Amino acid sequence: MIRTAFCDDELSVLNELSSLLNRYCAEHGKEIEYTAFQSPLELLAAVERGTRFDVILMDVLMPGENGIEASAEIRSYDSNVRIIFLTSSPEFAVQSYQVRAYSYQLKPVQEGSFFSLMDSVISECENDKASSFILRCKSGIARIEPRQVEYCEVIHRTRFIHLINGKVLESIGSMDELSDRLAQFGCFLRPHRSYLINLDHIQNLSYRAITMACRIEIPIPRGKYGEIKDRYLEYAFRNGQVII
Repeated sequence: MIRTAFCDDELSVLNELSSLLNRYCAEHGKEIEYTAFQSPLELLAAVERGTRFDVILMDVLMPGENGIEASAEIRSYDSNVRIIFLTSSPEFAVQSYQVRAYSYQLKPVQEGSFFSLMDSVISECENDKASSFILRCKSGIARIEPRQVEYCEVIHRTRFIHLINGKVLESIGSMDELSDRLAQFGCFLRPHRSYLINLDHIQNLSYRAITMACRIEIPIPRGKYGEIKDRYLEYAFRNGQVII
């Protein structure tokens, strides 16, 4: 389900956005959950507690802290959320893109433009959900594409997700949980209780170890080589990779 947040200090605007979204869902057969906030500080507190939204519609001019300042703070927790600014003037367009805003919507919000914007942003969110996963890590909340992951390891209940760009994300939890979550993508294999690897990034496979593209060696438990080799060859053939 897509999760949306509305943030505006005017209750009438929040009510109008809620009404528009309800009509949009009814006409398009969508299920979209939304939460309304009258203060950017309330929204920030929710994000800091770990609440994640796919889309945020944020007023620019609000008492205490404006929407652009609040969005900059939200970005430190969630780099993937799509932020749409609500404003009565296009003069804030340049500032909005400094925090990587998805778009901005001029007030008063019209049904036609709102529906068109929702079509676009919801479609992107649905595509992302089908081809990526969300990880709550020490640096915030990250949306990750499976192809970005080279391998994962767990040490004392801390999971280390190694990406192909060299970045390492830390996350608390078990490898069993992570393995179950990533099974849907079909490209991950757990050769060892402490490791989960992406089959697309195997460089070499021997009786002793799996060598990944980054040259790290993943140990193979005794008696597991045949099973791992068969799984790797099956995956390679299924994905049209040439084996000589």
